[in-house]
Amino acid sequence: MSSRENPSGICKSIPKLISSFVDTFVDYSVSGIFLPQDPSSQNEILQTRFEKPERLVAIGDLHGDLEKSREAFKIAGLIDSSDRWTGGSTMVVQVGDVLDRGGEELKILYFLEKLKREAERAGGKILTMNGNHEIMNIEGDFRYVTKKGLEEFQIWADWYCLGNKMKTLCSGLDKPKDPYEGIPMSFPRMRADCFEGIRARIAALRPDGPIAKRFLTKNQTVAVVGDSVFVHGGLLAEHIEYGLERINEEVRGWINGFKGGRYAPAYCRGGNSVVWLRKFSEEMAHKCDCAALEHALSTIPGVKRMIMGHTIQDAGINGVCNDKAIRIDVGMSKGCADGLPEVLEIRRDSGVRIVTSNPLYKENPYSHVAPDSKTGLGLLVPVPKQVEVKA
Repeated sequence: MSSRENPSGICKSIPKLISSFVDTFVDYSVSGIFLPQDPSSQNEILQTRFEKPERLVAIGDLHGDLEKSREAFKIAGLIDSSDRWTGGSTMVVQVGDVLDRGGEELKILYFLEKLKREAERAGGKILTMNGNHEIMNIEGDFRYVTKKGLEEFQIWADWYCLGNKMKTLCSGLDKPKDPYEGIPMSFPRMRADCFEGIRARIAALRPDGPIAKRFLTKNQTVAVVGDSVFVHGGLLAEHIEYGLERINEEVRGWINGFKGGRYAPAYCRGGNSVVWLRKFSEEMAHKCDCAALEHALSTIPGVKRMIMGHTIQDAGINGVCNDKAIRIDVGMSKGCADGLPEVLEIRRDSGVRIVTSNPLYKENPYSHVAPDSKTGLGLLVPVPKQVEVKA
């Protein structure tokens, strides 16, 4: 019998190609993006420390708003009108909280993954981080999920399961794992219109879930880039003493389903954890614990500032404690404060500045509110704030 008359024979000879085709088909159906499988290994050590690049851009919480996410990348000159990477060798750190409060969470994950690969080819780099909302969703805490967010994951699950059925037609492939395995068929007191979306979200995001494993295991929880340390909430001296590399590897191991069960390590849970801490991000500067901040920074050689998201800054990106804490969550998502996109830029040759779409600065975008300041960051407009406006 010829191979044309025996389709299963073809599958046996090229199972990886068939599987890759099905996965790409599912990806495009969910996100509108062709995203070939990443050849990198899940066992690669997650890098924690990076040399200072010529240009570093930090982007705050995105919370399910793809349009605002694109705007943030565009005002920083990182993508063109077709969402292609134009940032060259720029390094980008997105400080977490892609999930919750919006209905395009998966589309943002695919968007960021596509840009990561394009940036690598151009000599740049994009780091994505775990925020408290990533941790919550992996744990199955869906308090801040929207109806559209549930619908998006249900659509993903439908396509993913269809892809698995397609793979079962090929005798050369192992039987795919059922993403719903072990998930209850009913939940007490759950609204009927949320049931399928909740099950799909659990299936996708629980430890070892397909979306968690594919995207969130690549996230850092802490990253040191040159003289800046990045974290979603904040770092205390006790976290640094525990070990930054250790935190990254343990969190990734938990997301991969290797250990830890349903709940994240203790340093990711509670008010003083690395993803929940607000000691340095209170909007009122006098409420920030500058002594604890300086103590923490002093234990990381060569680091002089901590950059964080997590707490919305109504006044825009700003610094406290002599700019040793820089807060970059501007609540840009329409599910939060619908704030105007702003990003932080750090250049090796010219220091720190804010790139904003705020029209208040449009008349003289490169001017300083205080003439004697070159790189200061302020909580309120009267305090030094260097900005560039991008419409």
